[in-house]
Amino acid sequence: MKILSAEQIREADAYTIAHEPVKSVDLMERAAKACVEWITHFYPGTGTTVRVFCGTGNNGGDGLAIARLLSAKKYRVEVMIVRGGGKISGDFRINEERLKKIKGITVREISSKKQLPSAAGEPGIIIDALFGTGLSGPAEGTAAEVIYHINNSKAPVISIDVPSGLFCDKPSLSGSKNIVKATHTLTFELPKMAFMFPENAPFCGSWHVLPISLDKSFIAGAETKTYYTDEKAVRKIYRPRQKFSHKGNYGHALLLSGSYGKMGAAILASRACLRAGAGLLTTHIPRCGYSILQSAVPEAMVTTDSSDNILSDTIKPERYNAIGIGPGTGVEKQTQNMLKLLIQNTDLPLVIDADAINILAENKTWLSFVPANSIYTPHPGEFERLCGQAGDDFERQKIQSAFAVKYGVYVVLKGAHTAIACPDGSSHFNSKGNPGMATAGSGDVLTGIITGLLAQGYSSRDACLLGVYLHGLAGDIAEEKHGVEALLAGDIIEHIGNAFQKLY
Repeated sequence: MKILSAEQIREADAYTIAHEPVKSVDLMERAAKACVEWITHFYPGTGTTVRVFCGTGNNGGDGLAIARLLSAKKYRVEVMIVRGGGKISGDFRINEERLKKIKGITVREISSKKQLPSAAGEPGIIIDALFGTGLSGPAEGTAAEVIYHINNSKAPVISIDVPSGLFCDKPSLSGSKNIVKATHTLTFELPKMAFMFPENAPFCGSWHVLPISLDKSFIAGAETKTYYTDEKAVRKIYRPRQKFSHKGNYGHALLLSGSYGKMGAAILASRACLRAGAGLLTTHIPRCGYSILQSAVPEAMVTTDSSDNILSDTIKPERYNAIGIGPGTGVEKQTQNMLKLLIQNTDLPLVIDADAINILAENKTWLSFVPANSIYTPHPGEFERLCGQAGDDFERQKIQSAFAVKYGVYVVLKGAHTAIACPDGSSHFNSKGNPGMATAGSGDVLTGIITGLLAQGYSSRDACLLGVYLHGLAGDIAEEKHGVEALLAGDIIEHIGNAFQKLY
């Protein structure tokens, strides 16, 4: 699924209006109906009080249409129109006239905070339809007072398209005091870039994409470098197994993992690699972990280092189809030398995680020698050490993409919407996963999954997209069984198979 800019979405609206053809006010009605369908499903109840705060642009027009439709479904609707001297859209005027014909809807004009309703103990829900994507600068004056009022309400808040005061395509934090903090955001047709970033989570709440039948040909032809990875996208990547195949068809993976006290990382990565479908797996570990790994992962072959406690040996990569390195390895000097020799001696794309990232962050002259199409899988702290610090999430995304382009690699920045930056400059944000996955070992599992997919012949791009999606989906299935707080990395592994089954 594409992520388009706010301007491109406005162009999609205009194109749909011109080529469907459909009147702009009727497209607004379509959007309002989609919102009302969602609201009545998640907040059912005849007589529920709904307070709709409307600006005078098209977002306000959406709000007026929603108010009218909710009233027809027996909700008790109050409309607050905030007139701040801005442009009044034609579709707002039409919906305002339509609203006047409906009995039982209370309409208030808000020109100062004194005219705002009391927030004390208010029931029902609030709908934010002040600005949508139509704001070019921070909210000020009466609008800022209204946003403050909404944020101090005890009622759940539903923002239409985007929370008022939030910018879609640039940072909003400088005006964060004047941004609606939504419980839910109902956006239209495609997700917005701002929804992907942690800094905006307090404002967006849970966001939901509602289809309103914007012109498919326009969206298909729209140029973008940002995407949202959904089930449709990964189904195109996933390759079912053939009946007359054998383990040799699915590759031989090598994992370089573990050190004294951190053999759990090697176990988790190994189990995940095999669950992801690698035909064969060899895990190279320090001697101290031999009995542990042979017992915990009997399906894996094990080679041991000459060192008891760390990894230090020169690796011969020729016999393997994919190599993952880093989980639990530590950053000892001998381990650094092992990594240096590995990147010098192979053209095979590597999956580089955890301590291997930390080693390279301390030896940045080595980055140019890392094989093309290798995959880095940092968490935010490792990312900063490797790629540099950023002032906000938009800047961080640019730094991530620039690093991927410069070195011809993939950077998988782990998070709620794990972001994959590709060598061609594109970025892909994941749609699966939950806070329960913020637990020790979850990253080791992802390393194992991606390495296992690479071994099977998936390209680096496809291994990233499919691997990250499966990781998140398996985590979601595990969360249904164990809940958020009790979820363990091993639970993700146990449900990788269930995640695959959803793609059959």
